Amino acid sequence: MHLKSITIHPEKYPTQECYPFYLPIFQKAKQIIFNSPVTLFVGENGTGESTLLEAIAIACGIHIWRNSERSRPEYNPYEDKLHQYISVQWENGHVPGSFFGSKIFQHFAELLDEWAAADRGQLNYFGGKSLTTQSHGQSLMSFFRSRYQIKGLYLLDEPETALSPKSQIELLALLDKMSINGHAQFIIATHSPILLACPGAKIYSFDYSAVQPIRYEEAAHYRLYKKFMEDRNAFLNHDK
Repeated sequence: MHLKSITIHPEKYPTQECYPFYLPIFQKAKQIIFNSPVTLFVGENGTGESTLLEAIAIACGIHIWRNSERSRPEYNPYEDKLHQYISVQWENGHVPGSFFGSKIFQHFAELLDEWAAADRGQLNYFGGKSLTTQSHGQSLMSFFRSRYQIKGLYLLDEPETALSPKSQIELLALLDKMSINGHAQFIIATHSPILLACPGAKIYSFDYSAVQPIRYEEAAHYRLYKKFMEDRNAFLNHDK
């Protein structure tokens, strides 16, 4: 492991009235241990797994590519401050890494094109082709195959968003391969039962009042998909 654990300090929060500090899971969570090359965060929308993933990235000194700030009807000064109340414990010192988010990948791909206009060799780090000239799913896999060859800590927020089931299985195989050699560590927030099946991965559920480890078969997403596949008609509303 590169990242050994994180500790959240709710006693230091500036408020418990604003997001994300008011989420019960961030008030009760204390320490999360990373003792597997692949750690998976899973939970319903709004339970905080993506928020925590971003906070871990910033606390670890990993840059998050973002589009320019947009205007909002309501301003929350605490929205992106969770990282200030997280301490990180490394196994053998700090390592570099990257953060992937499906919402910001297109922005990064466009920036890469700008860099490649001045130095086409930049594309060699990402499969040799412009990411914007490929389909979204193809460009993601090109990025993953190239980037994860490098030793580091990698955080991914819902990478399955633009991937077909077949591509998700390819990513699953890539995660397994890259983590076996010990140079790459992954922390992933996902809703995909396919990615949740990563061999040897540690799964943390955010569907409880406090983050807790679960088995694959205990994941709500797995159970829902399994039930749907076994009897999809039970999920249909026949009341017309």
